[in-house]
Amino acid sequence: MNNVGLLYVGAVLLVNGLMLLGRVPARSAAALNLFVGGLQCVTPTVLIIQAHGDSEAILGASGLFLFGFTYLYVGVANLARLEPEGIGWFSLFVAGAAIVYAGLAFWRQHDPVFGVIWLSWALLWALFFLVLGLGREELTRFTGWTTVLLSQPTCTLPAFLALTGGYRSTATTALIAAAVAVLLVVLAAVLGFRGQARSVPNRAPAAA
Repeated sequence: MNNVGLLYVGAVLLVNGLMLLGRVPARSAAALNLFVGGLQCVTPTVLIIQAHGDSEAILGASGLFLFGFTYLYVGVANLARLEPEGIGWFSLFVAGAAIVYAGLAFWRQHDPVFGVIWLSWALLWALFFLVLGLGREELTRFTGWTTVLLSQPTCTLPAFLALTGGYRSTATTALIAAAVAVLLVVLAAVLGFRGQARSVPNRAPAAA
């Protein structure tokens, strides 16, 4: 995945997680979703054009559209006050695709750390499907905290490491990444369900 785009995905996921937690208004978050969504659509288009038919390069760029479309969809939906179900069902598609990309990272690209990251994103988008597509509002705070806590370790940190030449993907680092992801999801569950009784929104904002 393009590392510059990944850096800003960390920012938009953080904002969208705070939106689900009621800390950022939906319309306020829309602008950043549009900016990052546009970046995540322009970047893979340029990469595919420059690939000159290289199937591996095209495959590597193709996953970016999943997130570009998500954030554009969220930005438009929040500005236009659209119902969130469409984003939710699209998120189910993204979650399924992320599992495929995880498998490719593990067994074809020999990048187990990014395999773990793709699985983390699959979980996130599956939660977006449950909250936005199926209306499981009791999961809103858990989803918000999961998004906030995973946004930096799965996006910002690996982007900075890759941009500075410090990214290492081995079986050991992948196991560490998986353990950190599991611990953060557990922490999100504790934070999310502990505060659920105090504040559960009547209708979850469109966020992903």
